[in-house]
Amino acid sequence: MKLKSFLKLVEIQTKLASVIPFLLGTVYAIYRFHEFNIINFILMFISLIHVDMMTTAINNYIDYKKAKKNHGYNYELHNAIVRDNLKESTVLVTIFILFIIAVVSGLILYLRTDIIVLLLGAISFLVGICYSFGPVPISRIPLGEVFSGFFMGFVITFIADYIHVFDKGLIRIAYNNSILSLFVNLKEIVYIFLLSLPAVIGIANIMLANNICDIEDDIENKRYTLPIYIGKEKSLMLYKILYYFLYLNILLTILIGINSFVVVLTLITFIVVSRNIKIFYDKQTKKDTFSTAVQNFALVNIIYILSICIGILFPLG
Repeated sequence: MKLKSFLKLVEIQTKLASVIPFLLGTVYAIYRFHEFNIINFILMFISLIHVDMMTTAINNYIDYKKAKKNHGYNYELHNAIVRDNLKESTVLVTIFILFIIAVVSGLILYLRTDIIVLLLGAISFLVGICYSFGPVPISRIPLGEVFSGFFMGFVITFIADYIHVFDKGLIRIAYNNSILSLFVNLKEIVYIFLLSLPAVIGIANIMLANNICDIEDDIENKRYTLPIYIGKEKSLMLYKILYYFLYLNILLTILIGINSFVVVLTLITFIVVSRNIKIFYDKQTKKDTFSTAVQNFALVNIIYILSICIGILFPLG
C-alpha cells in the first residue's frame, strides 16, 4: 500500500481529535502537579495514535462493506478503499499491524505505571472497536456523540494526565485479605473532567455536525444517528448550546482555581466560533460547512492549551 493510500485510509488529518486531549492532559499534569515523564509520554502517544488510526481504518472498511449507497458527495474520494482500489486483505493486514503496535506500546506503558492505565486503556480500546464494528456499531446509533466526546475528550485527557502522576493517589486499587478496595480522589477527577470539557464538547460537536450533514445518506444506509431521532432543527440548537456551555465552563474552571486566569484568553475564540456557528446554521453540507466544526474544535482547544502553557511559564500570584 502506498503511503498516500495509507494516510487516506486512516484519515490522518482527523488525528488532531485524539492528539489535542492527549496534549491537554499532559500540560495539566505539568501545571497542577509539576510532573512530566517523557518515556510514558512517548509510549502513550504511540499507542494512542495507532489505536486511532486502527479505529478509522476499521470504520472505513465497515462502511465499504455495508454501504448501500455508493454514489453522492465524494464517495469515490471519501473512502480510500474505493478511491485506490485497495485489496481487502491489504486493509485487514494494515489494521492488524496497527493493532499490534498499539497493544505492545500500551502494555509497556502499563508495566511502567499501574493497573488503572491498563483498565482504562482496555475499555477505551474496546469502545474504539465497538464504535465501528459489531452487530450495532456505536457510530450507527444515537449515542455516538456521547461516546466519542466522553472517551476521546475526557478519558484520553485523564490517562494523559494520569501517566505522569499515577503515584500521587488520584485512583488506587488495593487487594488485601480477599477485600478489593478502590480509593478515588473525587475532587481531582472532577477537576480533570471540567478541564477536559472544551475537548469533550468540541469532539462531540464534530460528530454531531457530521451526522447532521449526513441525515439523508444515513437513513438510506441505515445509520440511525442522533439527528435522525431528534430532527435537524433540534440538532442544530443542541450544536449551538454546547458551544455556549463550553465557554461558561472555561470561566468556571478559572473561578474555582482549576485553571490560571490566563486561560481567559480562550474566550477570544468566541468571535470566530460564533461566526462559524452561523455559517453552519445557514447550510449543512460536508463539502461547504462541515469543516467549521473541525475549525472550532482546533481553534478553541489549541488556544486553550497554549494559554495553560503560558500559565505554567508565567504563574500568577
